[in-house]
Amino acid sequence: MSGNRRKALLVSTAVACGALLMTACQDTDAAAGAGAAQGSASAPAAAGAAAPSGSPAAGASKGSGTAGKGTKGGTGTGADSGNGEKKPVGQVCGANDISWSTKSETQAGGYILITAKAKAGITCVLPAALPTVAFGSDGTQAGPAEQAAGKQITLTGNTAAYAGVNPKTTKANGGKEFNSIIVAVGDNDPNPESLPVGTITVDKPVVTNWHTSAKDAVPAV
Repeated sequence: MSGNRRKALLVSTAVACGALLMTACQDTDAAAGAGAAQGSASAPAAAGAAAPSGSPAAGASKGSGTAGKGTKGGTGTGADSGNGEKKPVGQVCGANDISWSTKSETQAGGYILITAKAKAGITCVLPAALPTVAFGSDGTQAGPAEQAAGKQITLTGNTAAYAGVNPKTTKANGGKEFNSIIVAVGDNDPNPESLPVGTITVDKPVVTNWHTSAKDAVPAV
């Protein structure tokens, strides 16, 4: 190859290489510029997500700060004392909450005095209703001996309530004989008590309301 042709080839090669290098540099610069543009465009979004005060994330944070606070003056059971507080209401007595006793009395032609006291450690209320007094298993039950309704009585400690049972209000002979009575606090009491009374004749029996005095529990003739 002649010297002139060799020089021409070298010059041509150098020019081509220079053009390739310029193209590669432009591509590299363009890529770098695009990356920088994307970074600058996304930066405000990232900064905005960090916590504008009205964002949901900020709201959730504020909410979590109050979630542990309870409500003041929550509702409860009991009677309202008038100053926003609740006082416990005594439970209604059941027959098994009571220590029972009976005694035969001679007044008013003869009757049975029932005495009821709360068992140790128990405080309960006898409702203002007629005591349930039944005889035997045939469903014979004492009716009311008084016109007026009674008052509820709270049994606790040595407080006693009294009721009087007249087992026979008819004057004619006859009736059924029993030696015990069944007492309960209302017809729905699940634990009625059977109390010994000796032998009695029963015909249209009646019972008084509960009273705090034994002399008030004498059934009318």
